Amino acid sequence: MKHFPLAMHSYARKAAIAALAAHKQGKFWEMHEKLFASQKELNDAKVETLARDLGLDMARFNRDLKDPAIAALIDRDLSNGRQVKVQGTPSIFVNGKLLNQRSLQGFQQVIEAELRKNK
Repeated sequence: MKHFPLAMHSYARKAAIAALAAHKQGKFWEMHEKLFASQKELNDAKVETLARDLGLDMARFNRDLKDPAIAALIDRDLSNGRQVKVQGTPSIFVNGKLLNQRSLQGFQQVIEAELRKNK
């Protein structure tokens, strides 16, 4: 999982930071799901409500929202994404190859082709 907040989504970067701040308390996926479910109504107050609903230590969460290491991780993920020509999200890679057909059949074809290479 890499973060690639798109500039067209005004709250995407802050949401990625919030998910990583929640991760420091073992709640990344829970926050990730809540953020996506609420993506049309995200703002600072909504993120705070989501964090409280998850039972996060709010003092720690608010400190972690400002952690430069989290910002650096997101910047690194963005840089990695640009290097491999990510155009949007989600982008899925199998053994370093971009999966263009994101159906079950597309996943199966790419995975089976990669497995055949390793025989």
